[in-house]
Parts: sequence; structure tokens; C-alpha cells
Amino acid sequence: MLDDFFVRAILAGVGLALTTGPLGCFIIWRRMAYFGDTIAHSALLGVALSLLFELNLTLAVFAVAALVSVLLLFLQKRQALSADALLGILSHATLAIGLVMVAFMSWVRIDLIAFLFGDILAVSTTDIALIWGGGLFVLLAMAWLWRPLLAATVNAELAEAEGLKPERARLFFMLLMAVVIAIAMKIVGIMLITSLLIIPAAAARRFSPTPEIMAVLASLIGAAAVVGGLFGSLTYDTPSGPSIVVAALILFILSLLPVRRHRAVMQGQGS
Repeated sequence: MLDDFFVRAILAGVGLALTTGPLGCFIIWRRMAYFGDTIAHSALLGVALSLLFELNLTLAVFAVAALVSVLLLFLQKRQALSADALLGILSHATLAIGLVMVAFMSWVRIDLIAFLFGDILAVSTTDIALIWGGGLFVLLAMAWLWRPLLAATVNAELAEAEGLKPERARLFFMLLMAVVIAIAMKIVGIMLITSLLIIPAAAARRFSPTPEIMAVLASLIGAAAVVGGLFGSLTYDTPSGPSIVVAALILFILSLLPVRRHRAVMQGQGS
């Protein structure tokens, strides 16, 4: 079964979507969408460093993303600039440095489009094992961090008073984001990772009475977007990574439709 590239793509995409669901919920709740973009953009600098020093690509991307996360926390504590200004500086600076480094390495030929927008159809069985293994680690870590992260999202001072150490939980959350971005880069690419994190969670928000249900729904919606996007890509011969994001966008738009109100009107007419 794994000899079929399309089956491998579905397995890889669904594994990633199940992982990004809970992370995306906290990004929505904590209003950290721009942070996700910043960490994703830093991935290209990790790519450049891996090529320059002949390092493992995934480890290099994770190392740079983790370093940017720690640097952001340090700069925020100094309060020299607002959080959005710091994110803007780090986001564009790391992306630009990565592009410049790649341009200087004339002896290396790489497909920047594949790094920027992903190539899920080229995943191997080793990539699938990395995605599902790394995803399981992230989900277990999220289960461990769930209570302090949720408490800090509602009220950071109260979480600190209860001894839940919200700052430590926030640092671990950022590192988990770095892990997911390092894994996801090959699938949806640097430019589209944040979309897969945010859009399914945003679509799930309306139908979720509890945070836990929202996390599960976000994972399921993300998985549906992966399957729908891949079949759309196969049918219409469109790029696979962007097709997945478009499918997620369609699901988000459908989630905005007044379904419940329509049902109530239909029931009133029937009576």
C-alpha cells in the first residue's frame, strides 16, 4: 500500500493535521497567529544552514525555530518593543537571511518552491514515520501541558498563583511549535504551515462547547482538508500544498453558514 505515492501523501497529511489541531486552538485562543508565521519563516534559515554545514534538514530547521522562539521570549521580557514589532522583525529578518544565504551558495541547487510551498506527493515512508512519531510526541506533550496552558490563556496571573508555571508552559508550547514546523515544512511548505495551524481551528471554534472538543474537531477538519485538497489536486492538476489550504478555507467558509438558524426556520415552517 505504501508503494502508492498518493496513499503516502494522505497518511502524511492526515498525521500532520491530527497534530496541528490542538496547537492551532491555542494559537487562536492566545492570538499568536503572527508568532506562527515568524517561526515558519525562520525555517528557511534552517534550510540554508543545513545545506551550508551539511546537517540534517529537520534538525536544523527545529534548531533555528527553537532559537527564534527563545530569542522572542527574551526580547519580550526586556520590553524594548511591542510583541508585534518584534515578531515582524524576526519574521522578515530570518526569511531574508535564509534567502540571501541560499543565493550565495552557488554550488548548491535547490528547489525553493518546494521548500516554500511543500511537496507532499514526494514524501517517503521514512517521512511518514517521522510525522506520526513526532506527532505522537507532540500530542502527548500537549496533553501534559493542557491544564497550565489553558489556565494561562484564561488568566496568566491566576495560573501563576496556582503554581502552574505559565511561562514554562509557554516556552514548551513554542518548542512544540518548532517541532511541528520542522516536520510540516516538507508537506505544506514554509509559507503555508500557519494556514494549516489556524484555519481548521478557526473552523472548529463555532461548533465547540468546550476547549477539548474544539481541539478534536480542529484535528478532524484538518484531516478532511488534507484528503479533500489532495483529491482536488489530483482531479484538477493543481499544486498539492496550496490545494490543501484552499480545501481548509472552504471548510472554514462552510462553518460560517447559518446552519442552525436555517434548521430553526425549517422547523417553524413544518409546524
